Amino acid sequence: MPEQFDEVDCVVIGTGAGGAPLLARLAMAGLKVVALEAGPRHDARRDFATDEKAQEFLFWNDERLSAGRTPTSFGNNNSGTGVGGSTLHYTAYTPRAQPDDLLLRTEFGIGQDWPLSYADLEPYYDELEQLLGISGPAAYPWGPPRRQSYPLGPLPLNGAAQLMQRACQQLGIRTSPAANAALSARYYQEGIGWREACTNRGFCQAGCSVGAKASMDVTFIPLAEAYGAEVRAEAFVTEIERDAQGRVTGVVYEQHGQQMQQRCRALFLCAGAIETPRLLLLNELALSSGHVGRNFMAHPGMQVWGTFEEEVRPYKGIPGALISEDTHRPANANFAGGYLLQSIGVMPVTFANQVARGRGLWGAALHDYMRQYNHVAGINILGECLPHDENYLELATEKDSRGLPKPRVHFSYHDNELRLSEHAERTMRQIWETAGARDIWAFQRSAHVIGTCRMGRSGDDAVVDADGRAFDVPNLYICDNSVFPSALSVNPALTIMALSLRTADRFLEKQRRLDA
Repeated sequence: MPEQFDEVDCVVIGTGAGGAPLLARLAMAGLKVVALEAGPRHDARRDFATDEKAQEFLFWNDERLSAGRTPTSFGNNNSGTGVGGSTLHYTAYTPRAQPDDLLLRTEFGIGQDWPLSYADLEPYYDELEQLLGISGPAAYPWGPPRRQSYPLGPLPLNGAAQLMQRACQQLGIRTSPAANAALSARYYQEGIGWREACTNRGFCQAGCSVGAKASMDVTFIPLAEAYGAEVRAEAFVTEIERDAQGRVTGVVYEQHGQQMQQRCRALFLCAGAIETPRLLLLNELALSSGHVGRNFMAHPGMQVWGTFEEEVRPYKGIPGALISEDTHRPANANFAGGYLLQSIGVMPVTFANQVARGRGLWGAALHDYMRQYNHVAGINILGECLPHDENYLELATEKDSRGLPKPRVHFSYHDNELRLSEHAERTMRQIWETAGARDIWAFQRSAHVIGTCRMGRSGDDAVVDADGRAFDVPNLYICDNSVFPSALSVNPALTIMALSLRTADRFLEKQRRLDA
């Protein structure tokens, strides 16, 4: 028999951008809440070295199987493990979705609309930008005007951003310093205290050792714990328990080789777009729509690299320093949606890996190319991806180290993603040609896994409603990138956090009505 714990109000599975904000909100409302995190708790100053290979423990390194014509990669590409989840190694880009991002089907006749509006998310965007201390420009050129400016000025532009900015200016493409969840100055966070400014060491994707990046381990997690939330690390959930009426009654998890049982009145599943549907499929839960694991999407994330006479030193500064959303809805485009442009900072091991895969260089040829690393600059996109029937997650017959079926993800670009990527490649090549680059080449990739438990207006074609509540199970909520009905042409982290706070508020409102 598993060791049993007394019933709590809420269990939250996952402590990333989806789980941590609502954990804090629920705890601050006085509820008794427990968070279960599959990975360990890290000490940023002690554990986060300025060394790429030494930081691989931050990634979700359990094997995930990829299939399809353009299979997506996992690990450091799109998922993390540890208290803080993927925010431990995200790039800290925090642009907002634009209103029309949520209305893809209304606008283009394909894809899927969201069951909520920009107005539903806007107050949470406002709150998050102030609470986390987002660094950004005084005036952002795209999207609705903000009710409050970013609390901190922008971080310095790295070498790639400066080259991109000058070339875009010549081409008539507007650019702006990006919104980053990394502090450009020392900042006081209510309930947390002072956080120190970014040192521009460039290791956002390998863990921030000074706590300047607004990862969940230095923001919402300590806030939640200050209000009594309990976070249990290295707790891998395997079973969701239910009563005869189908309501969740608790979870079973493994921790340090032991089986544990935690009973709860409500469950919040925030494990990401791979582990969330995997856990539902393993437990045959919330499956009536037939959409658990379906509608898998990944952002087209093509990169274009060039070599310059001047030194760029791509390891320096915040990796994502400059942005353009002039391609959000390109004129005369032959595809639905759009994309944004971002400058890239990159570490040498990561870049060497991409050169080997993207250009087929190995051995002496790879060494020769890497000697110009300090003169290389890149741009990448994040583009809209449509849901397609043949893009989905399933349970494989192959088992992992715990004896559980591995997830297998089928993913292929279709015409819309291919046409969007072709348009973006032409644009990025033109920018680097104007900037004076030589040896320009493109690296095709995808980023961010999205959409496997999408929200909607009906349980006929969606897993959860606009509040994140499962149509099948009244006390089960899902809050992570799996609930996105469309990919959005922006980085997802800020929107995941906004949904997390909104889901918590809607749950609390419902509880207050029941108690009235």
